[in-house]
Amino acid sequence: MNDANRSNVQAPWPRRRWIWLASSVFVLTLIGIASCRFYWHQQFYYHLLGQLSADPAPGQDIWLPDYKVVIDAKPIEGADNLSGITYDSDKDRLLTVINKGAMAIVALSRSGEVLDRYPLKGFDDVEGLAYMGNGRLVLVEEGAQQLRFVDLPASGQEISARDTPFLALAINLSEHNKGFEGVAYDIAGDRVFVIKERDPRQLYEVSGAAKSLDGRLQLKIHDLTSWIDRSVFGRDISDVYHDPKTGHLLILSDQSKLLIEVDDAGNYVSFRSLLGGITDLKASAPQAEGVTMDHSGNLFVVSEPNLFYAFKKD
Repeated sequence: MNDANRSNVQAPWPRRRWIWLASSVFVLTLIGIASCRFYWHQQFYYHLLGQLSADPAPGQDIWLPDYKVVIDAKPIEGADNLSGITYDSDKDRLLTVINKGAMAIVALSRSGEVLDRYPLKGFDDVEGLAYMGNGRLVLVEEGAQQLRFVDLPASGQEISARDTPFLALAINLSEHNKGFEGVAYDIAGDRVFVIKERDPRQLYEVSGAAKSLDGRLQLKIHDLTSWIDRSVFGRDISDVYHDPKTGHLLILSDQSKLLIEVDDAGNYVSFRSLLGGITDLKASAPQAEGVTMDHSGNLFVVSEPNLFYAFKKD
């Protein structure tokens, strides 16, 4: 072979270049998968937006970027598999639910101390709860996609599902544990908000629940799923909370580890991440299942298996 032909022959890549190329492709693939799961690209964008801009409407929204953790992953003794949390405004306490094993509603102080326990009998996979006032709760059962309405008994007494009023929304029933996951209540408007976890993610509004329970059937169901499609960049939805001061909703995503605020028309307002390391959390919330706020505007999150978080606005 003459010198001209030799110059046209491509030398084989060294082995280390192939290793570098394969490693780069692998890392980029992992980043892509993680970004799809946690919506990192959107979280990064909205994080920068929130940090570089002040609250555009002080007093008219919740504005999650201003919330900082004050209790980080506190274990709740004797409360395995926490799922859902709500604020009892009449007794100034939090209520959460244990939905496996010995199912129960557990009352907590706002610092995460156990105050009381109400065993649940005859219920099936209660994933969320919301306080409706005057000792009444709405519970959501995932598999049957049912809303059950119960009254809290005296301290420590059992709550039986027998003869409790319920509303079943057998819409897009899931065979893979992806049914109704969380519930919220708007006391002023007598509206129950209930969310379906995924496949597909959905949000429904049921108005007239309290009126109907008091003897005047006035139920009306609205499909608000377009709010989720438009404003919630999360793979799933694990809980929802209605803020009586602003009328806004907080939407919690376990798999994407984030919390999103939308206004009363379903428009995006703000968010905060529940990922560790890049936030003030020491570690990511492993499986955030419940969110609520108290009368002072403090924010609370519970995560499986038994972790309690509290956030306070700067």
